[in-house]
Formats: sequence, structure tokens, C-alpha cells
Amino acid sequence: MTREIELGVDASAEALHEAAELLDTLSGAGFIQAIADGRVPEFSDIGDYIGQAVRSAEPGRVEIAWTPEDKLCNPGGVVHGGYIAMILDNAVCMAASSTCDRFMPMLTLNLNVDYLRSVRAGRAYTVTGTCLHPGGTRMVSNALITDADGRPVAQASASVIPNKAFAR
Repeated sequence: MTREIELGVDASAEALHEAAELLDTLSGAGFIQAIADGRVPEFSDIGDYIGQAVRSAEPGRVEIAWTPEDKLCNPGGVVHGGYIAMILDNAVCMAASSTCDRFMPMLTLNLNVDYLRSVRAGRAYTVTGTCLHPGGTRMVSNALITDADGRPVAQASASVIPNKAFAR
């Protein structure tokens, strides 16, 4: 199970079977870390499309590297706020999922975003998600995007709930 597998939705049947086994055995943080380590394929192409790469996960905290491309820019030449909200949403949901005994995708109940500085295509950002309240039904998480100099560019707070469609 420690062998590297190809990432992406086009992963082999063997890789998907291995991912399913890990889904049933690893904690939420462990499963997210397995994605970061390349041991589990991404579930969709969204991460590739927006330029995110999971770096690390521990219970209650995830870190994502983000390098947005020009295709995410609005006519003004900066990254569209909707994509900024999307990466923040990914971080708050993964932070909540990282607190679970087994990985469980989250559904966002609300997402409050503060845009602090413009986000530029081609630049590297760090997105950190932190779960503040890993409740039994409703969870509360925060996320922060920082630039290469450590300056905050956007932040979000959210309430999320486990997606029961994935209950095992």
C-alpha cells in the first residue's frame, strides 16, 4: 500500500481499489495526507483546474499550495473572487474532514469570505484550513490564504456538515 499511484480521475482500477481500502482504514487526516503523498488519487479534476495541491494534513489542520493560472482571472487581470472562495471552501471542508475518525466529505452550510488583497495568477500562495469546532453534526472551520511574503490575501469562516451520502 505504500507504492505511489497515478493521480487524477483517470486512475487505474487497481489504484481506485487501493484508495477505497485506505478510505476505510485511515483517519480523516491520514486520508488527506495520503492524497498529499500521492498514495490516493484526487476525486475530481477541480484541484488541478484551480491549481491546488494538498501539502499536509493533521487532525484539525490542512495546508494547501495554490498557484492560480491566468484562466482564473477576471477581465481586470486578477483572480476572480469565486475561485478564491472555492479554494477557501476546499480548505475549510478538508480541515473539518481531518478531524473525523474516517474521511468524510463535507457540505458547506455557509461561507463568509473577506478579500484583503488582490490574488495574481502565476504566484504561489499557501492556504491553511483550521477546524475550530469539530462538532458531532455541525463543524466550524477557518481558512487563510497568504502570499509568498506571509501576508494575508483572503480569509474565510464556514459552517460545514458531514455529507451523509458517504457514510460507511
